[in-house]
Amino acid sequence: MMTLRRNLDRAYTRHFVRPRFDHLGKDPVVLNPRFMRIHGKNIRVGDYVHLANSPFHPIELATSSVEGMNGHINIGNCCLVSPGMTMYSATDITIGHDCMFGGECYVSDCDWHGIYNRNSAYGRSKPIELKDNVWVGHGAKILKGVTIGENSVVGAGAVVTRSIPPNVIAGGNPAVVLKEIDTEKRMITRGAVFTEIDDLIKQLNTMSRFLYRDNRLRTWLRTVIWPTSQD
Repeated sequence: MMTLRRNLDRAYTRHFVRPRFDHLGKDPVVLNPRFMRIHGKNIRVGDYVHLANSPFHPIELATSSVEGMNGHINIGNCCLVSPGMTMYSATDITIGHDCMFGGECYVSDCDWHGIYNRNSAYGRSKPIELKDNVWVGHGAKILKGVTIGENSVVGAGAVVTRSIPPNVIAGGNPAVVLKEIDTEKRMITRGAVFTEIDDLIKQLNTMSRFLYRDNRLRTWLRTVIWPTSQD
C-alpha cells in the first residue's frame, strides 16, 4: 500500500503539480500533493526537494503581480518544506540549497497594505534571502528585507525582522542571536544524502520491498476490520 500511494503521489505531482511551477527540479518528493496550493508565476524549485503537505496544513507558495511589481520565489536544491509552510512574494524571495523549514512557517517580503493608505495593494516590500543550509524552526516568521546567513538556525516561534549573520542560532520576538555555531565541527547538510542519489533510490526501493513484502490489500483490510495486537 505504501508503494501504491507513493506511485500515485508521483503521478499526481507529474501531471497536476509540476505544470504549476515555472520550474520544478528532478526527483521531487511531494507528500499529499493534491492539497498543495501554488498561485502565480515566477515560482522555481530545485532538485531533490521534499514538500510535505497535510489535509489541514497545506504548503502555500504564492506570488503577486500588481501595480507594476512581480513576485519571485526561488527555492534551491535539497530543501525540506514541512506542512503549513506559507510563502508570499511581491518582490523576491530566494532560498538557498539544503534549507529546512519546520511546520507552519511564514515568509513574506511585503507588508501587503500601507500604514497610511490601507487601500494600497502592497505597502512596503523588500527582498528576502536565506543562504545555504538555513534551518527555520516550527512557526517562525521571516519578514521583508531579511537576510539569514549560511548554516544559521531560527528557533521555533521566532519573528525575524532584521538580518541574521551566518553560523548562529537566533530566537525570540524580535529574533536576536542567542548562540554561535561551532564552525570547527563537521556540518552535514541535506545535500549529502543525494550525492549518490541513484544508489540511494535503489537501496530505498529494496528496503521498501522487504519491509512491505507482507503488506497486501487483504492484510490491510483485515487490520482495518479486525486488528490484532501484532498490527
